[in-house]
Amino acid sequence: MRIPVPTRRLSTKMTCDFCPGPTRPRRVTEHRYKGRLYVVENVPAEVCSECGVRYFHASTLDMIDRFLESDHPVKGTLQVEVVTL
Repeated sequence: MRIPVPTRRLSTKMTCDFCPGPTRPRRVTEHRYKGRLYVVENVPAEVCSECGVRYFHASTLDMIDRFLESDHPVKGTLQVEVVTL
């Protein structure tokens, strides 16, 4: 089951807030919600081509949050290590 997400870009021309790099539309994976890490695949975002910072449309994040709050299908689970330097 795929969650519907907005297909429009965040803007026609966007420059990264952290470096002078331009952003490009991409599909990314990962989402944090209420302190938990979820692997949410195929999420539309604008990603800086220089430093990799991701920008998400607010409606996309709201839609993912609503999806995670509901009973939702789980494709799989992962075990991850958490480390501190």
